[in-house]
Amino acid sequence: MKDFLESLGKKVEDALLTAGRIGIIFGQVCHLAFTPPFKLRNIFRQMEFVGVNSLFIVLLTGSFTGMVLAMQSYIALNKFGAESLVGTTVALSMTRELGPVLTGLMVTGRAGSAMATELGTMRVSEQIDALYTMAINPVKYLIVPRVIAGVLMLPILVIVADLVGIAGGYLIGVNMLDINSGVYMARTEEYLQMSDIFNGLIKAAVFGLLISLSACYQGFNAKGGAEGVGKCTTQAVVMGSVMVLISDFLLTTFMF
Repeated sequence: MKDFLESLGKKVEDALLTAGRIGIIFGQVCHLAFTPPFKLRNIFRQMEFVGVNSLFIVLLTGSFTGMVLAMQSYIALNKFGAESLVGTTVALSMTRELGPVLTGLMVTGRAGSAMATELGTMRVSEQIDALYTMAINPVKYLIVPRVIAGVLMLPILVIVADLVGIAGGYLIGVNMLDINSGVYMARTEEYLQMSDIFNGLIKAAVFGLLISLSACYQGFNAKGGAEGVGKCTTQAVVMGSVMVLISDFLLTTFMF
């Protein structure tokens, strides 16, 4: 029993220390993001990496999610004679939950892991230490552009995921399930509100912040050579995914 409590206490202590360190990095990012000089080229490069390079996987995920959701919701709604609500179900599910969450998870696996790997490699090869010797703040030079890119690009990717998801649901609902296209669109427009879309975009911005912060934190504090880089990459993906799911629950509780 004593060993269990000690182990539990150690895990809680480590979790609190990690949260505190990430909070410190977040405070530094908030300060340095508005402190000149502004490295716009670095920010645009990271925006391309996080946003443009993730576009294909987001398109693939969003379209197939919308199509599967249309088929599954039709099976359930058909039992109650409410097939016309398939479009509403797809639209609300994509904009409120599935669009932001699935996009966040995909970006965590693709961009978050790459951020952690890149920064971890720089840490173990002492490139970050070299920045200190050249009087360059590594947080401003390395972390701030990645965090800004994550916050700005996740909502844009979610818009794309929502659009292709709704379009995929429309194609399946109208062409495969023989739902009247006019009824499908009318029901969707009737129940889908702008607040649903905006709340989903707010979620996306929060997810982008959490994903980039967790990835940069893990990479920035990597140690132990190549093995340490692999561990920090794995931890970044796991931490980012867990933070997306937990924050989604909390945000949904307050928003809806």
